[in-house]
Amino acid sequence: MPGPLEFVLILLVLLIIVIVARSIRVVQQARAYVIERLGAYSTTWGVGLHFKIPFIERVAKVVSLKEQVADFPPQPVITKDNVTMQIDTVVYFEITDPKLYTYGIENPMTAIENLSATTLRNIIGDLELDQCLTSRDIINSKMRSILDVATDPWGIKVNRVELKNILPPKEIQSAMEKQMKAERERREAILKAEGEKRAAILSAEGEKESAILRADAKKQAAILEAEGRAEAILKVQQATAEGLKLLNDANPNDAVIRIRALEAFAAAANGQATKIIIPSEIQGLAGLAQGIVESVKK
Repeated sequence: MPGPLEFVLILLVLLIIVIVARSIRVVQQARAYVIERLGAYSTTWGVGLHFKIPFIERVAKVVSLKEQVADFPPQPVITKDNVTMQIDTVVYFEITDPKLYTYGIENPMTAIENLSATTLRNIIGDLELDQCLTSRDIINSKMRSILDVATDPWGIKVNRVELKNILPPKEIQSAMEKQMKAERERREAILKAEGEKRAAILSAEGEKESAILRADAKKQAAILEAEGRAEAILKVQQATAEGLKLLNDANPNDAVIRIRALEAFAAAANGQATKIIIPSEIQGLAGLAQGIVESVKK
């Protein structure tokens, strides 16, 4: 059985082992340990295995180097045209200097919240209600720039600032909804009128093209009919000319010519004329024809 001295030694060895074990630290990825030595800043541990001097050094703060998101509650702000709105913001930031983040300010998150609220009030105070609702990107950019400069001494880099919600008073919301409804109805009426106008134009253009096609068809039919008549007249004239030519080539005597004239007269007599004037030549020809008929009978 160990004596009192041996028991004390065993306790001292165990205590030393515990102290040494607690002095060994492993820093994980995306984290940083701020180390103080005798109450003063000593160093910043990065990723890896580190040993802390017992009773002399201590871990003052464990800092996360990941990008963080701070969602702040709605803040009352007043626009340039004296409209009070509720706006809540979301700030995306990361810690770039663990030492400044630890010693630069007492409560960094509270400081960022108050700074974002005052910056938002200053920016919105220079804008009217309609500008606030349509200029989110401009507001976000201004806030990010101002917050980034202000938080740089704290070892914080502001990456983005977003306006999450913009809540105007209920009366203004109701008026805006009515305005939007009227605007949508106006656009609907305009689109409907433009559609009817377009349909009427297309219908008129169709009727116009149809009338043009009908007129063109009638024109072509008239041209073809006139060409057919002209061709028929030409054929008749050509036939007459050929007949006269053949008659000339046959060298007819007076008796044949008179008979042809008599045939022409007979054809003329078949018309609807009530009076027929017989030329003297035709009368002589008729007498000649009667004489020929009588000599044949004898």
